[in-house]
Amino acid sequence: MARILIVDDSPTEIHVLKTMLDKHGFETFSAESGEDGVVKAGEEMPDLILMDIVMPGMNGFQATRKISNTEETKNIPIIIVTTKDQETDRVWGLRQGAKDYLTKPVDEKVLLEKITTLLGG
Repeated sequence: MARILIVDDSPTEIHVLKTMLDKHGFETFSAESGEDGVVKAGEEMPDLILMDIVMPGMNGFQATRKISNTEETKNIPIIIVTTKDQETDRVWGLRQGAKDYLTKPVDEKVLLEKITTLLGG
């Protein structure tokens, strides 16, 4: 089953997303900062990444850009999952290399549809 990296500085958000995905058979692991997310993406080579934006240090836009511009990780699809609901944020996130953009709280059905589409299922 697909392996999904959840990058979020909130343990609660990680738990919510992990619970949602685990029950559908996905293997999940997490990173609690943008920097850690970039490192784990390179080490673990997940099938997909769920990326928060607002994090201390390297934010999700920066982490998405770094992952998308690195040869080894550039083909890993990234879905931004954030509280930032402005159209400008969505456009900027997609420009950084994200394949999709969802706002919190995430609808489980919508999230699963996006993941399935991006993983070619």
